[in-house]
Amino acid sequence: MSENTPASGTHAAARPPREGRSNGQWKVDGTEPLNENEQWKQQDGGLSVRDRIEQVYSKEGFDSIDETDLHGRFRWWGLYTQRKPGIDGGRTAQLEAHELEDKYFMLRVRIDSGQLTTEQLRVIAGISRDFGRDTADVTDRQNFQLHWIEVENVPEIWKRLEAVGLETTEACGDVPRIILGSPVAGIAADELIDATPIIRDIVKKYIGDPELANLPRKFKSAITGHPSQDVVHEINDLAFVAVEHPEFGVGFDLWVGGGLSTAPRLAERLGVWVSPDRVADVWYGVCSLFRDYGFRRMRNKARLKFLLADWGPEKFRQILETEYLDAPLPDGPSIPMAKGIGDHIGVHKQKDGKFYIGVTPVVGRVSGTILGQLADLLEKYGSTRLRTTAHQKLVLLDIEEKDVEAIIAELDEIGLAARPSDFRRATIACTGIEYCKLAIVDTKNTATKAVHTLEKTLADVKLERPISLHINGCPNSCARIQIADIGLKGQLLPDGNGGMEPGFQVHLGGGLASKDREEAGLGRTVRGLKVTAANLDSYVERVVRRYDEDAAEGETFAEWAHRAEEEALQ
Repeated sequence: MSENTPASGTHAAARPPREGRSNGQWKVDGTEPLNENEQWKQQDGGLSVRDRIEQVYSKEGFDSIDETDLHGRFRWWGLYTQRKPGIDGGRTAQLEAHELEDKYFMLRVRIDSGQLTTEQLRVIAGISRDFGRDTADVTDRQNFQLHWIEVENVPEIWKRLEAVGLETTEACGDVPRIILGSPVAGIAADELIDATPIIRDIVKKYIGDPELANLPRKFKSAITGHPSQDVVHEINDLAFVAVEHPEFGVGFDLWVGGGLSTAPRLAERLGVWVSPDRVADVWYGVCSLFRDYGFRRMRNKARLKFLLADWGPEKFRQILETEYLDAPLPDGPSIPMAKGIGDHIGVHKQKDGKFYIGVTPVVGRVSGTILGQLADLLEKYGSTRLRTTAHQKLVLLDIEEKDVEAIIAELDEIGLAARPSDFRRATIACTGIEYCKLAIVDTKNTATKAVHTLEKTLADVKLERPISLHINGCPNSCARIQIADIGLKGQLLPDGNGGMEPGFQVHLGGGLASKDREEAGLGRTVRGLKVTAANLDSYVERVVRRYDEDAAEGETFAEWAHRAEEEALQ
């Protein structure tokens, strides 16, 4: 089937458009494209651009790149132009893309389920040093992002990655993006099921498949078999979370329609139990349903969460089972309350008697040099495996008990902490104005400064659990601000002298399900509650101290933040 074909088989037969305003749903309204983005995707899909990158653009340089390829199809191969240095946040919304962008790219390396070998890590490190000015970030989608990539070097980068089983295929774009998986799959003694074979099967069958390469928008999915529920399932378009059925045994609870950005919505259960051997088919069914029924007329309404809000879970299940699956799914139990903390920081025993160690850089920022040192360090202690997490962390596997303390000491020397402070552990940040064309404020440096300051100013406050601090450079919530204890959305604020300065709108009391929280919930906003970047440290210190003084015994920060008077949150 051609990549440019709008749909496939009986699932996507075009129908006459309905009366009234079309939502651009292929199986309802027909497949005629209703906006420029949908037009070019049908004319020449995103997967096709790889050949032009290899044969034309890498040889003729940045200025030879077709504009639609540059701002559209390149994403299907993990490439976005990065922000030109020196453009302040006040101009983000004033300039066109070509005025904001530099002639360099962010490159996203796709790492489904976060599983890496030291050989693969060393290749990523080498690419960072050779082509990316030694940049590297661990993302909250288990990817690595590199910067300063020139189009001339992309074919060589692909060659190196693919030689060790890595890729950038569909790392971005209107496609099935990386499938999150438990960082301790197949390792943890307390996991219910190892979902690794399932994720590998889905990736092999469907990633790069032209039939799924033109979705209404991005499609994020996750699968975990660990009781900590460590893949942020509530904010994915599709998620499978391990649960034990009283009759059928261990399988998965199915969640759909989660997502944040400017219209946050938590995923909902469909109330079904999915056996391990059906997960790939159900994943494909939901993805195909989204392709065929997702809203395409307006891109800001094109995520799966808007379709679920329109249909509700009962209709969604009925359409899935009758049009996309070969048999109905049995009703299933809901997942129990999460056990443990899903970032896996610290030292934990594996099922084989060895140990895994979760470590954190500061807000996901590493480098090619650090990654190379980490590969050397792991191999020095007899390990060749590690994992990325959905919390900008790394998990190192297969450490002998006798080596645990020695490797922790050496990890500290390269900036990776296995016993971090609460704020280093629980703070994440998006890319921010340093590289992102959408950003308004700095995030990584601001967050790093906040972590180091709060480690000192709040050293006397002993909290029962870490307070999460998420810092985002724009409204799009790549750093998941609505589900943090303290979430900060970047914006410009009056400086009192007629100008503007970087600052943040504050969200308080959000969070995902955890051992301390039965259900996920979005943060609270207080009218007029904003903080400048310069005063961020002092604001967080003030509100944390107020919580420490006012909270009832055992009360979480989120519980307190939602009941507290507005005065206490200022």
